[in-house]
Amino acid sequence: MTKKLLPLISILMIVAFALAACAKPTAAPAAAEVTFWHAYGTGSAEEVALTKLLTQAAVDMPEIKVNALQVPFNDIFNKYRTDVAAGSGPDMFIAPNDSLGDDARAGLVADITELAKGKLDGVNQLGIDGMSVDGVLYGIPESLKAVAFWYNKELLPTPPATTDELLALMQGGTEVSISYGCYHHFGFFGAYGGKIFDDSWKVVADQGTGVADAMAFLNEAYQISKTNSWPKNDSDGLAPFSEGKAVAITNGNWAMGDYKNALGDKLAVTALPAGPTGPATPFLGVDGFYFNPTSTNQEAALKVALFLTNAASQTVMMNEAGHVPVRTDVTITDPLIQGLVDAFNKGATIRPQVPQLGLYWSNFCGTDEVFEKGVAAAEWVATGTANANK
Repeated sequence: MTKKLLPLISILMIVAFALAACAKPTAAPAAAEVTFWHAYGTGSAEEVALTKLLTQAAVDMPEIKVNALQVPFNDIFNKYRTDVAAGSGPDMFIAPNDSLGDDARAGLVADITELAKGKLDGVNQLGIDGMSVDGVLYGIPESLKAVAFWYNKELLPTPPATTDELLALMQGGTEVSISYGCYHHFGFFGAYGGKIFDDSWKVVADQGTGVADAMAFLNEAYQISKTNSWPKNDSDGLAPFSEGKAVAITNGNWAMGDYKNALGDKLAVTALPAGPTGPATPFLGVDGFYFNPTSTNQEAALKVALFLTNAASQTVMMNEAGHVPVRTDVTITDPLIQGLVDAFNKGATIRPQVPQLGLYWSNFCGTDEVFEKGVAAAEWVATGTANANK
């Protein structure tokens, strides 16, 4: 190397260092923002558990910023529909599948069949079916809900396994709080072999005697409840069951927190009593995450939903908020949760997402015709069927 080149090299090095010093650092990629709505009450076990999971999500997925907003349950559906129709709304929200069919047909929730393909390993098929309409997936399932038979095992060591045993228990003067209502007692129709719909969703409740037989059973139980001034719905039954006056109550697992706080280790749960033809078949509801069809952040939102429904997250929601996990790879240690899972797998039926379900609500919820006015069960069923098929 000649002496003439050394100054030139030195100059080039100085220039390089100067340019490096002046260069701006490369900015980190901007985090995707996902707006998420939920309806968990302020300070509730559900909200506390969810907050814990979102805090962990921020650590595990720093590339996504989740903006969570609590919306009162009575408002969340209408607010979501109104906002989406106007081209806005959240990227995702969590809610029961009560009106999934209507929202899917109205184009208010996104089809995520392809987006979620291959990403639901370990999820109970019941949950996937509950988030689907006509084979199209519209949500990521999170937890399961259905009506079950809750009992005080100190007062009732062995719960009635059949409807005959339940009637005998009540006839003997043991107070049981049955929730008489077209949602809560739906499962007993299946226990007597009755069907409201056929496979094409035509109302066929008058075919065979199953629905009428179930109503006759319910009426017999109702008259016992009425004569003894026992509660006849879930809200009226809360105090007697919590205070140990009623030995059992029929209700969904959304009430487990109240029952557990009142009864502690004395609380147990099992499936609704079976009928002469098989297990009771209550509606199975599924809570899940839905996605805004107008959102440009669907992939990020899906990633958040999958995180909030993975095995670790569902374990937190199970242990800290009483959710019944929709995954089959979650280790269950609470006997109440296990009792609910067993009950749901025994006979629960996915809540239909067809518009024809409205024919059930509009024609078979006037049960006072039987319970209070004395109309024969078979006549009531025939009238409801005829009106539904007009």
